[in-house]
Amino acid sequence: MEITWSIVLAAGLGSRFGGNKQLTMLGHQRVVEWSVEAARASSHGVILVINPENLEDIANLDADLVVTGGNSRGESVRNGLKALPDAATVVVIHDAARPGAPANLFRSVIHAVGAGADAAVPGLAVSDTLKQVQDGPKGKEVKSTLDRDTIMAIQTPQAFNRQMLEAAHADTREATDDAALIEAISGTVEVVPGDVRAIKITEPSDLVIAAELMGLNE
Repeated sequence: MEITWSIVLAAGLGSRFGGNKQLTMLGHQRVVEWSVEAARASSHGVILVINPENLEDIANLDADLVVTGGNSRGESVRNGLKALPDAATVVVIHDAARPGAPANLFRSVIHAVGAGADAAVPGLAVSDTLKQVQDGPKGKEVKSTLDRDTIMAIQTPQAFNRQMLEAAHADTREATDDAALIEAISGTVEVVPGDVRAIKITEPSDLVIAAELMGLNE
């Protein structure tokens, strides 16, 4: 049987948000609590990666292990990987800043990895026209228009075969998500249907949107 552990990343500084967004209240609990709760409902264990300055603020969170983050996202993930128990075979990486991600989204990516994928990510179709741009003499200029049928917006949670994820992180490369590291070592990344509730909290206004999508204003 596959043993799944989730690593919830909550070590970011929230520079664009203007403060520690993970500890901001959303409904009746903090942003990070929603993420840990969803991870707990779908995993055998949860590791929380936190900014060392916030260790005193997470005493009541339902995480099995708490480790401190690093100077980059990749370093924070690697700190979480080092804390995994030997029995763990599937690893889920989730940004705490996506508090609306439901437990069934975790289960979808976990199931895909259990069925043989090296990694699985949730994706949403893109409705806007996307253009590749480049710097020009007067600012940004359009270089080409992308085929949006081949483009998806990727969310977390993302699930991984543990051995593949550890191999992908072996050379300490950085990426905006861990699936990109799997791609770099020619691993297979399966896309499952995403969920609009898994919006990422980047600006304070995103809290209002997340609360509406999560039904917290009812």
